[in-house]
Amino acid sequence: MDRDGLNQQKSLDLRISSSVEGPSWLSGPPPDSTLLVPQSLILQIAATWLEQEAGEIVASKEAYMAEKCPPPNLSGDQAALMEFCKKLHQGIDKLDEERYDAYAKVEKSKKEIEDLKMKVLEMAGVKKPALKKVRMSADSMLQALLGGKHKVTMDLRSNLKQVKKEVKEEGGEAVGDWRKNIEDKVDRKKMFETS
Repeated sequence: MDRDGLNQQKSLDLRISSSVEGPSWLSGPPPDSTLLVPQSLILQIAATWLEQEAGEIVASKEAYMAEKCPPPNLSGDQAALMEFCKKLHQGIDKLDEERYDAYAKVEKSKKEIEDLKMKVLEMAGVKKPALKKVRMSADSMLQALLGGKHKVTMDLRSNLKQVKKEVKEEGGEAVGDWRKNIEDKVDRKKMFETS
């Protein structure tokens, strides 16, 4: 085999081995350039689509305005221009009436919505929340209700009548008391005996 034949054989062997193994970037992480090329192409296509869409929107606006609002014919005498101005004012009045009617419909529908919401609340009933037990003195409750400006003291215990219990003294008098009682009994007994 000559040199050209050997080179062709080597290139054929390389092609076959590369087709069996697959692309070189499948074996490891792809290089940055291989990822950036498809992303940049997608971004370029998206940018052209956005430009085309913006151009279509501008063209459609111009076509609509040309159809609905043709340029006024201002050539002619003063009477023709006055007639044209009267038509414009009539058109403005008509549009103003339509705007007012639309506004009135919107306000009416808002009011109906509010009424229906109120009816739903009435039908559902108002649920009272569960009350929490709060430990608060009467003074702090009044201060919370009346605000910090008012100083009201409501010490209920001070308004109650105080009853003092008489303490019986169990000292020497108590001893004398029972002795006196016995002497009194003895005296009475003598009185009954003598009579």
